[in-house]
Amino acid sequence: MPVETLVLIAVIVAAVLVVGWLALQRRRSETLREQFGPEYERAVEQAPDRAAAEAELQARRERVQDLSIRPLSRATHHRYSEEWASVQAMFVDDPPKAVEQADALIQDVMRARGYPVGDFEQRAADISVDHPSVVEHYREAHAIATADRRGDEDDTEALRRAFVHYRALFADLLEVQPETRTERSVTRTRRAS
Repeated sequence: MPVETLVLIAVIVAAVLVVGWLALQRRRSETLREQFGPEYERAVEQAPDRAAAEAELQARRERVQDLSIRPLSRATHHRYSEEWASVQAMFVDDPPKAVEQADALIQDVMRARGYPVGDFEQRAADISVDHPSVVEHYREAHAIATADRRGDEDDTEALRRAFVHYRALFADLLEVQPETRTERSVTRTRRAS
């Protein structure tokens, strides 16, 4: 076989390998973008490059796959729903305490579902795998609650927003839709304050 033919075959094989590798990378990016939604864009913005962001998201997915995430039993689901109703009622008289209790209840539900509840950033990263549409709610609520604990936030409207953000995550963790009645209740509380 002439050398030119061997070189041409080698070039064609290399081109096919490169095109295949690029297609695989594109598919991986699309899969991660579909799974993580807005969290994908957030990761890309914070990472030095797209490859690093995608590696981080893939590591999150693998970490959560190794956890024993489980649904709540019917009785546990009911108990947490009742606890949420109590915390929500608390908002009327003590918004900061209600937001603090909402955060604690979220952690309890996470623990019951099998998520580790150590560091906040790790909790948010873990939640982003199975609940990407509400992880930003969690971050917003946590930021407001943290500012309130430091004394940087003394605004009932901000605390109401935090509570609504916590409720979105709570409903997603319980695998139910938030009730419209709940939102109206918190809105009425804000107006009364």
